[in-house]
Amino acid sequence: QVQLVESGGGLVQAGGSLRLSCAASGNIFSIAAMGWYRQAPGNQRVLVATITSGGITTYSNSVKGRFTISRDNAKNTVYLQMNSLKAEDTSVYYCNVDQANPYSRAWGQGTQVTVSS
Repeated sequence: QVQLVESGGGLVQAGGSLRLSCAASGNIFSIAAMGWYRQAPGNQRVLVATITSGGITTYSNSVKGRFTISRDNAKNTVYLQMNSLKAEDTSVYYCNVDQANPYSRAWGQGTQVTVSS
């Protein structure tokens, strides 16, 4: 079992910044990718950004140029630097970890990000 602990959410004004962190622990054997998703009330959970063990990143179009994902492989930790925040970024943000051989996916408990306009 993999445990993910997220931190860094909160309330910020539009145009501000926040940094989310997610530390993985437990049965970690081969992390292939780590990422962030978000889910607003009444909506599906959607991809925000992912990063592979080799450092390849993917971003949703809505955050490209404003958010930066990074990771510390030694600490099994992934970060999401969010700049130029907009009201529409308000969501619960979830961290996830994908492991390979065998494949498994774990989710964090979520952290609330609220952007006031």
